Amino acid sequence: MTNNLNSSDFHLPYNPKLVERAKELRKNMTPAEKKLWSEYLKNFQFRVLRQRPIHHFIVDFYCPTLQVVIEVDGDSHFTDEGQDYDIERTKILEGYGLKIIRFTNSQLLNQFDSVCMHIQSLIISKP
Repeated sequence: MTNNLNSSDFHLPYNPKLVERAKELRKNMTPAEKKLWSEYLKNFQFRVLRQRPIHHFIVDFYCPTLQVVIEVDGDSHFTDEGQDYDIERTKILEGYGLKIIRFTNSQLLNQFDSVCMHIQSLIISKP
């Protein structure tokens, strides 16, 4: 492949230079990411990967079966620069046929049940 991207077993390109950074991020998850992982996604009915390199990005959570990326957005995502980056990133990831869903730290910490219900609804709505 071009652009220093390799194909993974899920047929999504990734930048191998991001692997070490992804490992660091797995070890240092935010409180909201830890909560979502330990209280829901870790035992989700389909395999979910944490801090997965896809293209030139590291997504917070990726479920290959559902083709879903789950992003947990902290304060940096709400700046003009952060929002522009997220829009561009979403377009690229959607170009691979992935569905991107975003939750704020606040939603995860204060409305956890509704976040889990939203994720669960993706299984029901999968064609």
